[in-house]
Amino acid sequence: MKNRVEELRKSMGMNQEEFARAIRVSRQTVSSIETGKYNPSLELAFVISDFFGKTIEEIFIHERREPDEEKE
Repeated sequence: MKNRVEELRKSMGMNQEEFARAIRVSRQTVSSIETGKYNPSLELAFVISDFFGKTIEEIFIHERREPDEEKE
């Protein structure tokens, strides 16, 4: 899932370690979210959205698939 976490974090002048501490996860988790290797739980997505003062939809971009793509 694409997201704007890195963009928003950098706009606040934070590095990954500072952001990770603020939302109580590891720096590796932040890195994995930013690169799209890990999709956060709904609970963590709410923590991130609350931290930035934005809705989940403003941060995480869901790419819809066509029904026949899901079968592959």
